[in-house]
Amino acid sequence: MTSNGLIQIALFCLVVLVLTRPLGGYMTRVFAGERTFLSPVLKPVETLVYRLGGVDASREQHWLTYTIAMLLFHAGGFLLLYALMRVQDLLPFNPQGMAAVAPDLAFNTAISFITNTNWQNYDGESTMGYLVQMLGLTHQNFLSAATGIVLGMALIRGFSRASAQTVGNFWVDITRCTLYVLLPICVVLTLFLVWQGIPQTLGPYVDAATLEGGKQTLALGPVASQEAIKELGTNGGGFINAKAAHPFENPTALSNFLQMVSIFALGAALTNVFGRMVGNEKQGWAILGAMGVLFVAGVAVTYWAEAAGTPALNALGLTGGNMEGKEVRFGIVASALFAVITTAASCGAVNAMHDSFTALGGMIPLINMELGEIIVGGVGAGLYGMLLFVVITMFVAGLM
Repeated sequence: MTSNGLIQIALFCLVVLVLTRPLGGYMTRVFAGERTFLSPVLKPVETLVYRLGGVDASREQHWLTYTIAMLLFHAGGFLLLYALMRVQDLLPFNPQGMAAVAPDLAFNTAISFITNTNWQNYDGESTMGYLVQMLGLTHQNFLSAATGIVLGMALIRGFSRASAQTVGNFWVDITRCTLYVLLPICVVLTLFLVWQGIPQTLGPYVDAATLEGGKQTLALGPVASQEAIKELGTNGGGFINAKAAHPFENPTALSNFLQMVSIFALGAALTNVFGRMVGNEKQGWAILGAMGVLFVAGVAVTYWAEAAGTPALNALGLTGGNMEGKEVRFGIVASALFAVITTAASCGAVNAMHDSFTALGGMIPLINMELGEIIVGGVGAGLYGMLLFVVITMFVAGLM
C-alpha cells in the first residue's frame, strides 16, 4: 500500500460526498415537480410526452396501480428488445453485417437488460449491430436504471407521508427521471469520455496492421454513449466483451476515475433524497454513513491483499503486489477500488479480472454480492435494501 494509492481512495470518497447533497437536492426538486435550471428546455418536452401518452401528471396512483404500470411498461420493453435482436440482420446501422441473434440468446439478453441484472453471455463486438446497441440495449439501460430510481422514490413517499394512499405516478416519475436526471448527466459524461478517447461513431470496424505484420480488427461504434449510462445506471452490459478493461471503453486513469464516481453518484444521492423527503437530512447521512463504513472496510482489505501479493509471487521476487489480471494503466489500487465499487453497486462493469485477485482480495467482491447491494447499491436498490435492514434492526431492537 502506498500514499498515492491511499490518496486515490480518499479522493474518490471525497468526490462522492461532495456530489451527494447537491445531486440529492436536485433530484428531490425534480420528483416533486418543482422548477429546475433545465425546466425552460425540458418542460415543453415533458408536457408533450404526457399529452402523447394520455397521462394526467396531477393524478397519483395507488401502489398496486403503480406496480402494474411498471410491469406492463417493461413487458412491452422486453418484447421490443427481443424483436430488435431477432431481426437484427434486416436493420440499418449494421456495418459488420451481424446476423440475427438466436432465440435463446435474445430472450436471455432481453430479460437481463430489462431487469438490470448485468448478466451478459455474448461478445458485444461480434454479436450486436449498432442499432440494437443503441435503440435496444442503451435504451433499456436508461429505463431499467430509471425504474430502480422511481421505485426508490415510491418507497420514500411511503415512508414520508402520514397516509400513503398513493405513492406517485409511475409514468410521471419515469419521464422526469429520464429527462431531467439520466439524459443530461449522460450527455456530459459521453462528451467527456469521447474527449478521453472512447469511440462514438457509426462507421465500420477498422483493420490495423500489427507490429508483426499481421492484421487486427478494431471494434468501433457508439461506445461512449452506452458507457455513460452503463456506469451511471449501474447496468454493466458492455459494448465490448472485455468491458472497462478494454482501452476503447476505459482508455485513461481519468476515464476510470469518472466511471467509478458515476457508479456511486446516484445511489449516494438517493440517501440525501430520503433525508430531505422525511424532513431530516441527518437520517440520509446516517444511512450513507453506514454504507460508507462497509465500503471503506472492503476497500482497505482488498487493496491491502492485492498490494501484499501472495507467497508464491513474493518467492519469485515479484514483490510489487498482484498484477495478475490487471491493466498496467490502472495498477493495483484503481483495480481494487473498481472491484469493490462495482460489486457494491451490483454493476457488471469490470476493469480487472476478479478471478485473478488474491484469496482475501477476491473475498470482498463476493461478500458485496452476497450482501445484496446495500453498500450504496444499484440506483434505487441500494437505498431500499438498506432501509429494509434498518426496519428489521429497529424491530429486533424493540423486542429486546
